[in-house]
Amino acid sequence: MIRRGIATLALSLSASATAAPVLGPAYGEGMVLQRDEPIVLEGRSAPGETVTAEINGASASANADAEGRFRFAVPARSASATSATLTLRDGTGETRYENVLIGDVILCSGQSNMELSVARALDTHNQLQQAADDGIRLFRVPKATAPVPAKRFAEPVSWVTADSNTVAEFSAACFYMGKRLRALEPSVPVGLIHSNWGGSAARAWLTPEGVSAMEGADVLELLRSYDEDPLLATRAFVPRWKEWWRAQDGGREPWLNSDKLEWAPIPQFSFWNEWEGTGLDTEPRANVWLRQTVTLTQEQADSDGSLSIGAIDDLDLTFVNGEPVGYTFGWGVERTYTVPTRFLREGENEILIAANNMWDTGGFFGGPEPLFFTPGNGDAAIPLGADWEYAISDVGGVPPRAPWDANAGAGVMHNAMIAPLGPMRLAAIAWYQGESDVGQPAYDRKLTTLFEGWRAQFGEQAKMLVVQLADFGQRVAEPVESGWARLRQEQLAAVQADGNADLVTAIDIGEPTDIHPANKNVLGLRLAEAFAGQAMPKPAFASREGDRVIVGFQDLDGDLTAYGGPTALGVELCESTQDSCRFVYPSLDGQRLVIDLPAGALATRVRHAWSDAPIVNLYDAGDRPIPGFELEVEK
Repeated sequence: MIRRGIATLALSLSASATAAPVLGPAYGEGMVLQRDEPIVLEGRSAPGETVTAEINGASASANADAEGRFRFAVPARSASATSATLTLRDGTGETRYENVLIGDVILCSGQSNMELSVARALDTHNQLQQAADDGIRLFRVPKATAPVPAKRFAEPVSWVTADSNTVAEFSAACFYMGKRLRALEPSVPVGLIHSNWGGSAARAWLTPEGVSAMEGADVLELLRSYDEDPLLATRAFVPRWKEWWRAQDGGREPWLNSDKLEWAPIPQFSFWNEWEGTGLDTEPRANVWLRQTVTLTQEQADSDGSLSIGAIDDLDLTFVNGEPVGYTFGWGVERTYTVPTRFLREGENEILIAANNMWDTGGFFGGPEPLFFTPGNGDAAIPLGADWEYAISDVGGVPPRAPWDANAGAGVMHNAMIAPLGPMRLAAIAWYQGESDVGQPAYDRKLTTLFEGWRAQFGEQAKMLVVQLADFGQRVAEPVESGWARLRQEQLAAVQADGNADLVTAIDIGEPTDIHPANKNVLGLRLAEAFAGQAMPKPAFASREGDRVIVGFQDLDGDLTAYGGPTALGVELCESTQDSCRFVYPSLDGQRLVIDLPAGALATRVRHAWSDAPIVNLYDAGDRPIPGFELEVEK
């Protein structure tokens, strides 16, 4: 009998053909498998071998293909909190996965508000003391990106039991959802998968098919090209970057003649925020050129070399002697670029970096030690030193971003952090993301495309739970247009267009001065209730009836309630333009809002909580808030 830990399992995907069968990297000892659905298994064996899987009295078999891959399903099993063994066998041996439970498996994904840990949420000390539960199993996916779908995660991974240590750095919203589900159904184990990246854009989580549908097959092809040859892909992308730069900089091309820029020695090798008196210390969001030279012998220039420039915060496009050699987005990512011999020459070689910082610190990340040029002839690496020059550009804004960049690359997080999960069945996916997409078009289409991609991988039964963005930003005393409100509306629209999704609003539990509100405890409870079938309140219609506008709702728990006063706050009537919007004071009529109209008044839209940080006081009898929304008024 062969026994393996999960780290060995991940490595064994590329093991020799004589190894016993193993499952993909997301399966392992201590895992939870989805109840009441066929247990879909995927892994590796010797080519052509017949693989059999058995658990809880159910079994199934399939033949591995010519490359040793297999995929098949064991018949569905009911929930069980009793530890079971999943056994894989073929002609070469046996692999056993111990301490397996059968229950509900939920993927929690998105950006920093889903990533925010129990240790950073409310009531941390008390919650950690009560965290231990053998019926909650946790699986945390390491952060990584990839231009094409990966077969394994960036680091070894494993399923662990919930306790004060394992829960502390796990997603708070996700854990509190699981904890509530255990209270609702104590006999059903819960498996929670944490796969999040702060600051990530929705497009980073699209499947390859989703990327092609949203952005075109050419973007997908560029990603595939980057996987095979980063330099070739960079050079294919750079014309777009150059076109943008010329348009912003009056036609100038500094990469061809950097002497046209006004250069000065950097004050110190550090983030440029620390360069006192340069202007970058007071406004670090900028495009800045950085310049250095490296002197090569003819022998050193006669072979391909590599250029290491350390980490640049946030984005760089790097040139050698006017030729682009690499593009990277990622504030902590160290860059190493191949430099073909055709770009090099004997004597001085110019290194030119177009660096962009869009938030917080900018420029060099760390000391000069990671910056060097390595000749391809075997000579020792040549340090680039700390005596660089800089030139601040008048060009504002963020240059075009390549489809492989870290936080907003097309599908790059899906490829590294979702694809390796394989075809395991999931009960639901909880999605909390959108802050990075405020102001960008078609968020509802992105969500629909995400839904399609997730279900293609994890099964049509997967319920989508979308967190509507929390209140954050400036409080207002008059109607305004709001990018945050618009994105909340698109979240609502995507959910209402889907037959197996729900909107879980956080619009009343945010903090106007903190984009990362700590109250994930209540959010987790709401997610659990939505998952368990208690749909969250949502608007249903707005209609004109004589001199009144009636607003109706769906999925209410009892009648409407306005806390702190006789009417709902933040309700607006609008015509076609923003300046036509005005606050109104509706009366509450059971499960409807009734808005009286003055004689001759017009109204084509009704809004609720339409600002970045609205004050919400409208709830149902179950103490669940009415989400932000905009409805067309039907005649």
